[in-house]
Amino acid sequence: MEQRFDARIRTPFAVLGIRAPGATLNELVYLPRDTPPLAPRSSLAERLARQVEHYLDDAGYRFDLPLLLEGSEFQRRVWREIARIGPGKTRSYGEIAARLGSAPRPVGGACGRNPVPLVVPCHRVLAASGGLGGFMGGKADFPLSVKRWLLRHEGIPGVV
Repeated sequence: MEQRFDARIRTPFAVLGIRAPGATLNELVYLPRDTPPLAPRSSLAERLARQVEHYLDDAGYRFDLPLLLEGSEFQRRVWREIARIGPGKTRSYGEIAARLGSAPRPVGGACGRNPVPLVVPCHRVLAASGGLGGFMGGKADFPLSVKRWLLRHEGIPGVV
């Protein structure tokens, strides 16, 4: 694997590439399921791995980790709003935009740049129609299959 990860954890929906080199989780990347796992190399990566197991056992589990969220002020505001969406609930890009005095498209752009998806649960943000919208910066099969799995796991009805 070319990229340096502090762990790669196999899950039913993807392999999670974790970058947590110090005291904060810096990045969480969804990798294809055939990506080889890598045992955690840092205590924080190990802590996240345990919390992912809790989430897989209980979709209502809330992650509790120190995060390093690098982005613009607007992106960080969007990520804070997304972090407030509880398990089993969703919001639309438009609802978040209205709360922030913005528009749906920039909210979607900020969602696509979320450095720690799952922990900051951008999979809970849907199109106004209730459709999936994008995920991980696009509409390809792999990212959308991850979003579908996560929403189904959390009991969100009507996920196609």
